[in-house]
Amino acid sequence: MKNYIPRVAFIFLAVIFFAGCGGTAAVKTSPEDIMASSKKADKLNEALIMSAITQQTPLEESYLIGPEDLLDIEAYNVEELKKTVRVNSHGDIALPLVGILKVKGLTTAEAEQLIAKKLDKFVQETVVTVFVKEYKSQRISVLGAVKKAQVFAITGQRYLLDMLLMADGLAAEAGSICYVIRPTLKTNTNSRAETIVINLDELIMRGNFSLNIPVFAGDIINVPKGGIFFVDGEVKTPGVYTMKGKTSLVQAITMAQGFGLNASTDDVRIFRDNGKGEREIIVVNYDNITSGSQPDMMIAENDIIIVAASGTKTFFNNFVRTIRGAVSFGGASMGF
Repeated sequence: MKNYIPRVAFIFLAVIFFAGCGGTAAVKTSPEDIMASSKKADKLNEALIMSAITQQTPLEESYLIGPEDLLDIEAYNVEELKKTVRVNSHGDIALPLVGILKVKGLTTAEAEQLIAKKLDKFVQETVVTVFVKEYKSQRISVLGAVKKAQVFAITGQRYLLDMLLMADGLAAEAGSICYVIRPTLKTNTNSRAETIVINLDELIMRGNFSLNIPVFAGDIINVPKGGIFFVDGEVKTPGVYTMKGKTSLVQAITMAQGFGLNASTDDVRIFRDNGKGEREIIVVNYDNITSGSQPDMMIAENDIIIVAASGTKTFFNNFVRTIRGAVSFGGASMGF
């Protein structure tokens, strides 16, 4: 284990470096990673199709009216109010009888209620309809671990999955969480934007379409990269790896292409941040996991996994290499 202490120190510094500056190390992508990413992309497309099929709510119902929208307005038995009006830059419309109304940030149903309330003194129990005839161009940003991060200009109502598809889907390094950052509609400049956290695995992999929320002008959709962990010691491909949702120890070793020849599989050590600026050491007997006598354990973000070398295996393999190099007869191997 002494041979790995300097390497642990080096990796620990690497953790600080990556966490502090957001750098990305070269990571060897295993076939398992490629399959997992492909599966997630396929599920994303399936989710989009299912969302379109099972959509119960008309798109206009959850759309929030904004500046430059063109509205068709009618009120039963009130001819003066049959108008097509454009929302001005302040979010207002001007109508006969009711005057100037602020409709920015309202749904069409809320705008109908507002107009009907203003008409109460002129007409009792009138029915008002508001229809968005022309949607303004809205700008929604999709950032982070997507294939095509950019600001999209859209018209009409869109949903989270629509925007992820417009960004060509999730990148291979995408994590399982998505943030929708929504600017506040309040005029108070001190008010903070609302942040909505969406579990992408729940939405995409499990088909919980209630998480497929509508998005609006000014929204920023951010898909962070998955957490990273480190594998070192007696594995075939030591390095930095990206977590794919929930990642187990067996999956982590597989991503590192498995154990090396000298691996002591009964002495796998996980150095884990305990939240107090220290790292606790978890010793795992990997053989117990593969035999089924011990459950597999989950890896945490920034874990350092060290596979110790077996002294016996190292001696034997070095001995065999020495014999192979020294023992030959007539240029032919002796069978080692």
